[in-house]
Amino acid sequence: MAALFALLVLVVLLLRRPSCFSLSAGAVSSLGSGEEQHSRSALGLPCMAPLVRSVEETPEPIETTVCGNIPAWINGSLLRNGPGKFEFGKESFSHWFDGMALLHQFKMEGGQVSYKSHFLRSDSYKSNSENNRIMVSEFGTLAMPDPCKNFFQRFLSSFEVLKPTDNGNINFAKYKGDYYVTTETNLMHRVDPETLESMGKVDWSKFIAANAATAHPHYDPDGTTYNMGNSYTFKGAFYNIIRVPAGKAGPSETLEGAKVLCSIPSLDRAKPSYYHSFAMSQNYVVFIEQPMKMDLLKIFMSRLRRKPIKDGIYWDPSLETVFHVISKHTGKPVSVKYYTKAMLNFHQINAFEQDDFLLLDLCGSDDVVPIDTYLIQNLQKSGEALDQLCKSSYKAFPRRFVFPLNVDANTPSGQNLNTIPSSLATAVRVAEDKVYCTHEELHSEDLHEYGGLEFPQINYDKFNTRPYRYFYGCGFKHLMADSLLKMDLQGKRLKAWHHPGLFPSEPVFVPSPDATEEDDGVILSVVVTPTQEKSTFLLVLDAKTFEELGRAEVPVNIPFGSHGVFNSNK
Repeated sequence: MAALFALLVLVVLLLRRPSCFSLSAGAVSSLGSGEEQHSRSALGLPCMAPLVRSVEETPEPIETTVCGNIPAWINGSLLRNGPGKFEFGKESFSHWFDGMALLHQFKMEGGQVSYKSHFLRSDSYKSNSENNRIMVSEFGTLAMPDPCKNFFQRFLSSFEVLKPTDNGNINFAKYKGDYYVTTETNLMHRVDPETLESMGKVDWSKFIAANAATAHPHYDPDGTTYNMGNSYTFKGAFYNIIRVPAGKAGPSETLEGAKVLCSIPSLDRAKPSYYHSFAMSQNYVVFIEQPMKMDLLKIFMSRLRRKPIKDGIYWDPSLETVFHVISKHTGKPVSVKYYTKAMLNFHQINAFEQDDFLLLDLCGSDDVVPIDTYLIQNLQKSGEALDQLCKSSYKAFPRRFVFPLNVDANTPSGQNLNTIPSSLATAVRVAEDKVYCTHEELHSEDLHEYGGLEFPQINYDKFNTRPYRYFYGCGFKHLMADSLLKMDLQGKRLKAWHHPGLFPSEPVFVPSPDATEEDDGVILSVVVTPTQEKSTFLLVLDAKTFEELGRAEVPVNIPFGSHGVFNSNK
């Protein structure tokens, strides 16, 4: 029964372009002009459906049209991931998260860019293709019984175990020097970053006690990789911190040597929290147990209830958010837990230690994101109906929490323990093992004009787990990202790249080879528009000034994606 229980819960997780227009600094601002603000608040937004439609793969490299200047020193590939096929035969997926993984490569060398894409040949993709119908359930779509079966067979199929999907459509991750494409189940695919083809499916559960893992691991400078994943037993649900050693994997060993560093029991055994990522400093891992809950019984009964997995995920604002801080060296939690009010978090920005404090920067919201917002039927709305949907959508803002690390029996209660000069965050000991925290806003009022900030990125190789000054992200005034943002923590100054009708992807920072400052480099982002055919381009911004350097126009349609990485040829 334990095995059946674990297997059934595996899949719970996820959850108008001008042609070569003049490149000018006019796209960069601290806040949009009055005309721009009006255009973004006016009614009548264009339909978003073209951003999430099925496209054909482009398996052979094609040349792009370069406008402006793409620095010749950029030598490598931007690898992107995201949904790219939304129907098989007469059946369509219900949710944007469910589309089949389409892997993209923008290869850059000598100022020129080529493009190719390839559908991940996952078991889910192959099964759906061979049967010309949806055979594997995804986050928001329940695969229905085969209509060719008789009534009794269809009835019995309601009691079958849901198979975990291997549709790795969220991100690229790196373990032991190899790239993997990932979703939020226990299944990944190791891929060749040059061909984008799968080199084999990998199951986390064959190496460690984990039924799932996030698509956002963290890396130490030596190549050691950390991740988090759930496991389910008769004792309840556990959140596991995973460590994969550095080194080079052989053809078959892949994740050999992976270890569960720490298992954290869920506060509610049958209703663990959903989480999309976690944070890491030089010496600690920080797991955020938030009020976005997963009802395992509902998910367990998905087939019988004829409801998709997403129907078992809900928001409970009566619960507090708990921060678990665990030593990377011992695998043991610190002596206290840190709490704050109900908060929703998907991505962290950075975490670092300063004196006797751990500082955690993240994108957080006090409001729940309606899971149904990204149903395909909602993304097909336009005009006022789409405007109303946008107003109720998730808006996250950058926040800083400060956790005192040396709390013991002698630590005073009822007073702010945060003694960092000029820091506005608070941390008050309210019980023997409980510190209640409030955050400091890492932005000024001008960020509200861009709908908050998500998909945060930093100069990761040099400043992850260290004090830093700059971070980048996407503004979400729309349902999809519609601006690129740069935040300077000195003065909380904002720069933005925004053009009405253009929708950029997550910014990826690439440092220049002779960098002397934190923001010496470029920002890469894939920009799409729903109003023109074959209008996608790779955008290159100067990371320091946030001015546009150039773009590489792609002569094929590309859907809006999720995450990606830069793979250097050096």
